[in-house]
Amino acid sequence: MTKATRTDTQAPAPHVADSHDMIRVQGARENNLKDVDVEIPKRRLTVFTGVSGSGKSSLVFATIAAESQRMINETYSAFVQGFMPTMARPDVDVLDGLTTAIIVDQERLGANPRSTVGTVTDANALLRILFSRLGEPHLGSPQSFSFNVPSVRAAGSITVERGAKKAEKVAFTLTGGMCPNCDGRGTVSDIDVTQLYDENKSLTEGAITVPGFKAGGWSVRFYTESGFFDPDKPIREYTEQELHDFLYREPTKVKISGTNMTYEGLAVQVRRSFLTKDREAMQPHIRAFVDRAATFTACPECDGTRLSAPARASKIKGANIADLCAMQISDLAEWVRELDEPSVGPLLTTLQHTLDKFVEIGLGYLSLDRPSGTLSGGEAQRVKMIRHLGSSLTDVTYVFDEPTVGLHPHDIQRMNNLLLQLRDKGNTVLVVEHKPETIAIADHVVDLGPGAGTHGGTVCFEGTVDGLRGSGTLTGRHLDDRAALKDRVREPTGKLEIRGANVNNLRDVDVDIPLGVLVVVTGVAGSGKSSLVHGSIPAGAGVVSVDQTAIRGSRRSNPATYTGLLDPIRKAFAKANGVKPALFSANSEGACPACNGAGVIYTDLGMMEGVSTTCEECEGRRFQASVLEYRLGGRDISEVLAMPVADAEEFFGAGEARIPAAHAILGRLVDVGLGYLSLGQPLTTLSGGERQRLKLAMHMGDEGGVYVLDEPTTGLHLADVEQLLGLLDRLVDAGKSVIVIAHHQAVMAHADWIIDLGPGAGHDGGRIVFQGTPAQLVADRSTLTGEHLAAYVGA
Repeated sequence: MTKATRTDTQAPAPHVADSHDMIRVQGARENNLKDVDVEIPKRRLTVFTGVSGSGKSSLVFATIAAESQRMINETYSAFVQGFMPTMARPDVDVLDGLTTAIIVDQERLGANPRSTVGTVTDANALLRILFSRLGEPHLGSPQSFSFNVPSVRAAGSITVERGAKKAEKVAFTLTGGMCPNCDGRGTVSDIDVTQLYDENKSLTEGAITVPGFKAGGWSVRFYTESGFFDPDKPIREYTEQELHDFLYREPTKVKISGTNMTYEGLAVQVRRSFLTKDREAMQPHIRAFVDRAATFTACPECDGTRLSAPARASKIKGANIADLCAMQISDLAEWVRELDEPSVGPLLTTLQHTLDKFVEIGLGYLSLDRPSGTLSGGEAQRVKMIRHLGSSLTDVTYVFDEPTVGLHPHDIQRMNNLLLQLRDKGNTVLVVEHKPETIAIADHVVDLGPGAGTHGGTVCFEGTVDGLRGSGTLTGRHLDDRAALKDRVREPTGKLEIRGANVNNLRDVDVDIPLGVLVVVTGVAGSGKSSLVHGSIPAGAGVVSVDQTAIRGSRRSNPATYTGLLDPIRKAFAKANGVKPALFSANSEGACPACNGAGVIYTDLGMMEGVSTTCEECEGRRFQASVLEYRLGGRDISEVLAMPVADAEEFFGAGEARIPAAHAILGRLVDVGLGYLSLGQPLTTLSGGERQRLKLAMHMGDEGGVYVLDEPTTGLHLADVEQLLGLLDRLVDAGKSVIVIAHHQAVMAHADWIIDLGPGAGHDGGRIVFQGTPAQLVADRSTLTGEHLAAYVGA
């Protein structure tokens, strides 16, 4: 019997499980999206483009990623869900084909003083295990090398009930690595007491200059009624004992107005109330006071290493764990590679892999002891990426928010390779991006627009990069834009001298920064740009620094409250209607009583996940119904807060609603490219670039003579960069000096003077490798920046 042979050559029919190769979105209406329908291919790299405010983040983060995370959370038990953040279902008709989403955003890493690059990425944990195995002298478990774990010793007796009760003596010891002097912070704080009071005044005249201590207020009554000193005597006349009681007296029980109270010296109270808190989370006026009154110095006991003496004494090949954490990561990777210890082979392999990823992603210039709160948004995003690069997960969706932020053109190629690696492992990669270099590597492009805010929210183009070029959309038209070098550069009116700058990795840099012109400071990531500009330019007289740090405020804060715009608007409403201005504040008398002016009601369901719902009484408008009857120019206060900045500028510029003070602020917001933001949009929803431009709009009214900007093109569409350059020109033409840290070639080409740092990052950088005009930089091509700028302008 002959064996049956197969004659048909048809491929077998595809398995039904392989047919789910699209993420389908239908009817997305989150924020400004207008019933958006898109199909995104899985296991491909899709880039989302469009002007700022066109709806990219609403589609990618607020719809696709949010729903994926919400559905994952629903798979956990009710008990676990109780500890998770509340997530409402996005406003969308159909979301089909979703996979697990991992969001890698630009949110800064926590500013906890004990959080470092090493603790965030687990590299520190691996080193601690290494020292617990190989460190000499042997100290104990890994926590003996942790600056977050204090040493504890306890002894006493406990009663054991086993038949007859009997007392047993027990001793308990826990060896931690925390320095006992600075509690693992690495710095100790002291107070300049002269900043706490005015010695020429008495307490009743308001001698105390600490925020919150108003003459006659409760805080001051502790001192005036304590009985320790005469409240009407100027502080300069206090005896030595009185001054000690005023500043340093330990907590003491006293009677004030017949009530038992605890009195403590002013310096003791300031140290407890201000210096133990996270500086970044403070309100601006309190932060300014702390910066003025507190001095932070490296802890003398641990020399800033955060570790106890025994932890510093245990070494491997002559180096302790603090020495390794202070090394540049690229050097540490070499040190680990040379360590030949078969007994901890798998551990060394994992540690080596983690450190190599830092170098591969362009962060080899960092050290593991670098506080995580000092990383820029782009650096924080790349540190988060390290967690995922070695992951064995496949078929997940990675969502990136402008991963090229803070990257020199030389480094963007590396980032592109990493994105392609993630895709090639079988993952879906979604990237919100403006840089043409990254758009160029996309398998699929979704272009949103055509404008921003209410003028956006629709899909203008879906397809390939070549298709986008020929599509005629705003992005397609600007994709091949190249700024030309200027024919003539402006002449400086003076210079700002920096001598011997050695902050961080700078090497005794001497440089003259020309004034009265547009100066661009550039160089690869980690070359020392921020150290030079933020750390070495003398702050103070006339220097206005505008960075991308988060704007502090509650979820009730919005552009109208932050810019001071709401005050003239409330007064105009009050005047037009003959009522009090407080009625037009959602935080005051006019607030809806049901939701207290928040616009939403949060319901805590105990064990179950809490639910946030739009307030039924005010329908999310935040005001009482009676307040909404008052109008100005035909609109009520909630309608005004819902207006985009550009429409509001027109509204308050003429007619019955003309308010010159409001119109001036709105004009500055339009100038910086924020015309699409609505006046009442919560500040918590703004991107890093939007925050910076909002601050810039605020500072444009300042009297400062020198403006320092940190990558102002972050989050800007190619078409908006032109508008920003026009704004910078206007600032210079108005007699200001503008210093910009920038990687964008269009900004470099537009500069009057360029200072290029390098040649590399970390200890390979910190030197000035070029200073001169953009034309000279292109002609020389002596630096990485020069090569990339020459290629950009087609020289």
